[in-house]
This record gives sequence, C-alpha cells and structure tokens, in this order.
Amino acid sequence: MGRQRRWTAATKRTFTVVLPLLCVSPGAWALEATVRGVSDEVEGNIQAYLQNIDAAQYTEVRLEGEIRRRTEEAMRVYGYYEPEITLERANDERAWLEIEPGLQVEIEILSINVEGDASEDPPFQQAVEDFPLEEGDVLRHAPWDRLSSQFSGLAIERGYFDWGFTDRRMEVRPYLQSARLYMDFDSGPRYQFGESSITGSHIELDRLRRMQPFEPGDPYLAQTLADYNRSLAETGWFSSVSVRPRLETAQELVISPPGGGAPWWSEATASQPERPRVTSAALASALSLNKPSDTQLPIDVSVEPADRHQFEVGIGYATDVGPRLRFGWDQPWINRFGHSLDHDLYLSAPEQRFTGVYNVPLEDPLRDSYRLQYGVRNVDDSDTKSLEGTVELARRWEFDNDWVQTIYFRTTYEDFEQGGEADQVWLFYPGIQWSRTRTRPQRFPLWGDRQQLSLEYSDTVWGSDATFARITGDTEWIRMIGNDNRFLARISLGAIETDDFAKIPPSLRFFAGGDRSVRGYSYESLSPRNDEGRLRGGQQMLTSTLEYQRRVTGDWWGATFIDNGDAFDNWGPNDLKTGAGVGVRWVSPVGPIRFDIAHPFDHEDDWRLHFSIGPEF
Repeated sequence: MGRQRRWTAATKRTFTVVLPLLCVSPGAWALEATVRGVSDEVEGNIQAYLQNIDAAQYTEVRLEGEIRRRTEEAMRVYGYYEPEITLERANDERAWLEIEPGLQVEIEILSINVEGDASEDPPFQQAVEDFPLEEGDVLRHAPWDRLSSQFSGLAIERGYFDWGFTDRRMEVRPYLQSARLYMDFDSGPRYQFGESSITGSHIELDRLRRMQPFEPGDPYLAQTLADYNRSLAETGWFSSVSVRPRLETAQELVISPPGGGAPWWSEATASQPERPRVTSAALASALSLNKPSDTQLPIDVSVEPADRHQFEVGIGYATDVGPRLRFGWDQPWINRFGHSLDHDLYLSAPEQRFTGVYNVPLEDPLRDSYRLQYGVRNVDDSDTKSLEGTVELARRWEFDNDWVQTIYFRTTYEDFEQGGEADQVWLFYPGIQWSRTRTRPQRFPLWGDRQQLSLEYSDTVWGSDATFARITGDTEWIRMIGNDNRFLARISLGAIETDDFAKIPPSLRFFAGGDRSVRGYSYESLSPRNDEGRLRGGQQMLTSTLEYQRRVTGDWWGATFIDNGDAFDNWGPNDLKTGAGVGVRWVSPVGPIRFDIAHPFDHEDDWRLHFSIGPEF
C-alpha cells in the first residue's frame, strides 16, 4: 500500500507540473511587459510569469490585480517578499512596471534530515552535501524545490518505495526578513531484487538468467533493470521485451485492479499456481494494519519471439561501382540456444558476392561468441579478375571499453588474373583484429571515431601456397566545433611482406583511389604498374583525408577536402597522389548523400565527380 501510494503521489506531482503548461490557450495574446528596478534574472522570471496573460479576458482593474499578483509570485522565488510595485500603465498588449524590490529574506534556520536506510546511501548524502544554501544566505525557492524532487526521484530509482516526508515546511517571516526551512525525509527500508519470472521465451531460460546484471538480494536499482531490458532487446531474439518489478507483491491476491480487468502481472505469472483471492478493500485494510515485512521484489520478464526470418533489400549508387543491389536474409534465432544465421547478397557491375555468418553466442551473447563465416566473391574490374571462396572460424570478445578483439583462422581459394598474370592459390592463415567504433548520433554522426588494426600470417609450412605477413590499420575521427562546423580526418595504411609477391591474390594486395580513398582518381586506379602499364597492386598503401563541412541550412552541408595517398612497393612512395575539391552533403531520410567534385593535382585539366550514399563509418 505504501509503495503504491508513493508511486501515485509522484504521478500526481508530475501532472501538477505538466498540466498548467499544457492548458494555456493557444489563442492567448502574450502580454509584453517593461520592468525596471530589478536584476536581470528577476526581471526574466517576471516576464515569464506575465507572458501567458490574455489581457482581453480581464477588466482593467482585474488586469492590474493579476499583474501585481503574478509579479509578487515571481519575485518570491528569489527571496523578495515585500516589493513595492508601481504599475504605471497597462493595456491589452503592454504593461509598464516600476519596482522597488525591498530587502531579501534570509535563512534563519535550515534543517535537512534523512532517516531510514537512505541515511547511509551515498547519493542521498551527496544530495544533502551539494545543497547550495546555508543559514544566513538569501532564500531561493528553486534549490529547495529541487532537493525535494531529488529525494523522491532517488527513492523511486533506488528502491525506497515506502518513502515519505515527515516534515517539509518553509516558514517565511517577511516583516523580519527571515525564513525557517525544515525537511525531514524518511525513506523506509530499501527493497532488494527478488527472483525473476520469465514468460514467453523460446530461448533457454538459463541463458537469459545468466544475462541478468543482478542477483536476488542485491539492492534494487532502476538502472539495472533498464540495462537488462536493453541487453535482451539487443540480442535480436525478441520482438518485444518488458522487465518490471512486481511492486505490489501482495496484490497478486486481488480480484482485479481498481480500474477493472486483470492486473498487468497476470500474464507474467500465468505459470504459477492459483491462490485464494480477496477484495481490494479487504486487502487495503489488511495492509494498513500490517505492512508486509518482505522487501524483496520479484522481477517479471515478459518477451515475445522475433520473426524467425527477416528480409532486407537495399538499392544504392556510387561512382566507384555504379548501381548496386543488396539483399539480406537474417535469421536472428534458429534454435533454443540463440544461434543465428545471416546471409547477404551484393551485386554491382565490378563485384558480386554472397556471404553468410553463423553465430554461436556464449555466456554473454552480446560480447562473446564463435562465428563461422563463408562466402564467394567475383571481381571483374579494370586489370583485376578474381573468383574467390573463403571460410573463416573466429572467436570474438567485446570489452567494457568498447574494443572488440577477434581471433580467426581463414582459408581462401582464389583463381585470379592481375595485370595479365594468372594463378590459382590456396591460403591458410590465422589473424587477429582489434576494432572500435563510436558514433552519436548513428545516422549522421556529429561525434565519433573508428579504429581498426589487423595482423595476419601465412606459411607454406602448414600447406599454404604463399608465405606472408600482412598488417592493415585505419583510424577515422569526426568532431564538431559549435553547431555548424564538422571536421573529418582519416588515415589508412597497409603492408604485406613476402618473398613471392606473384602468389599474393588481388584480395590481399593494395590499391588506392575512389570515393572513400583518394578522390579525384577512379576506383582502385592507384598502384604500381607492370611493364605493360597494367595495374598489379602494391605491397604497401597509405592514404589520408582532411575534410571540413559547414552547415548551410537544416540538413544541408557544404564541404571542402584534400586527400593524399597511393599504393606502392619498397616501403615508401616516391610521392603521394593528391586530390582536393568541394562537395555537398544532404542528411536524407535514408542516410547521408554525398556529392563531390575533385581535382587530381597531377592532371591539370582533369576533374572527377564522386557520388555515394551512406555514413562515413
């Protein structure tokens, strides 16, 4: 009963604050006031109190009285309780006020006490320590009201559901310019997490319970439940997730809630045996005489399975590859252990590929998993022709700092022709990768960064057709200055060390140029060339980008950029290719659309258009 009463009281206070704001007549004319004699913040508060007056609804005498009343109310929150207000003139649109504020009320007695279990809870202690007013200070209402709201908010957030104010008074003596403030908050006991009841799940219940960030008996914390709710939703196994405490455990005995119908927890507890039921009135009488001593809150988890088959179709265009089509077929769960299977088909003129990922989640399905990846890829672009098949087994970890570590073993068969030289190779090689991507917001990041570092090694000792060591790395940063200036910087590098470069397939060689590399040059057109002038790919690669974007209006941005880079041999370029230009960015409903005009510096009369859809990361 106590818990229910506190939740109801908090709800009433919310409506008390919100409803007056919603009930202002949209047709009311704002009354403009000229105020003299007070400080800027007091004047601003008076203006706020007067602006919603519809002067046409008042007689002249009543209008003056309403202006005085609101002005006095606006000044009290700053400690002015006896101002002298001279209303020089008022009409339907304007008012002129000359104010002599008088002396401010000072705090004579300040008494704040926290009782119950919250007296030892650090957030409550910190709230009292951070209270900005002391005895002798000028009275200000806002900090006092904030502290009251802070206590009630902390109580609900941290599981003190029997909280209440045993004393909350503000005694003001304007004639003495003094105030006495008393606030005694009794939190009552702190509730703990109880056992969880999970209904509607097609995934093994033990797996879901292992994801719980709490144990029965842990102190209740609303944020912990929110984290659990979010984790369940992010697995992709469910179409809906609800995690809630059963705040009135005794109300399981009630025939029906006051509004009629079945209580919300009836579905969550459907598997539990029926209990004898009494009327709501009888239960309320019993609880008022003897409150339940059990402070453990059962947790009701209700989920609904996600669709077993999900399909996605995407159409796009980029200067590098022309029109492109993507078809995705995802199975977020294929068995009771939560295994998933995703397939992706990508089609464009120079490249076609089909890939699949079988994911086996471990104890923490969002952070730890085994993955089996497989795919075929066909490339026919300029001097490159390749048919590639790959199978990879990987172990993935995601750490608390958002870094992802992946250890994998990959086998690749590639039948290729590069620059007129053809070969077929089998490669078996392990690798390790570290990566992290952070963006906000997701669709068009105004802040973000991406890092990736990969190391791979192959050797003929275990049957691979080539011995090599390969490293790739990328870093990209997005930052804002003010609300309208966006900066992007990017560096990418790669290197492969081998004694037989002819055995290295095109998928592992390095090329530069294109929409996401060095603009001003066509897609993967920068690399060393053979004696016939054909591209053969490089053993090293380095590219960099520096871009400045300026908001023009709304979702439209202008951009200027400079790109540097090349693919080369012998651990160093003779010189890097440079392209620079200007562009336009539109944050469309389907994602950012980029249009650039770039000039390559080693071709004086050449210009190239670049067009692409999608975020930078």
